[in-house]
Amino acid sequence: MDITHEVIKACMRDDRKAINLLYEYGFKMLMPICFRYNKNEEDARASFNAGFIKILNSLEKIDKEFNFDAWAKRIMVNSLIDEYRKNKKYNTQVTKSDSEAELDFYATGSNNDAESNLGVENIMVLIKELPTTTGQVFNLYVIDGYSHKEIAELLQMSEGTSKWHLSTARKMLRYKLELLENNNQRMVI
Repeated sequence: MDITHEVIKACMRDDRKAINLLYEYGFKMLMPICFRYNKNEEDARASFNAGFIKILNSLEKIDKEFNFDAWAKRIMVNSLIDEYRKNKKYNTQVTKSDSEAELDFYATGSNNDAESNLGVENIMVLIKELPTTTGQVFNLYVIDGYSHKEIAELLQMSEGTSKWHLSTARKMLRYKLELLENNNQRMVI
């Protein structure tokens, strides 16, 4: 099902049925994004609700030719970033510094069979175990396709710090994947 321009117009007129339809559609499409940026379901739902309010308040900006799904995803990611900024004082500060060569090595893409061997759900669980900022940078860079420059601007950090978080995320995930792989090999024997 796609959201039509008529549904959007009805939502702008505060039609409760249309808003409920948009909410249900958005929930299915946007909750996976909220889960990627939050450690538990309660926080993910709160983030979704806050982002959904922003979507509702911005509906008048959509024209007939606009792709609602892409637009709503962008609003939701921006809402999650705003939430991160608001709570930034509670996040831990990073003081470790890796060399530029090491950062560049871990910040570049790599191919592996982790997704096919472990399944997306297991990998998402591992990503949720990352420290908050590190997980956010990983999600923005790897999953949402932001550049380090964009991440640095969005999260109010330097590009080097963004690269460090990505490097750290990859190291932590690689370590956790190796542990899982070793445990799975022991179970097979």
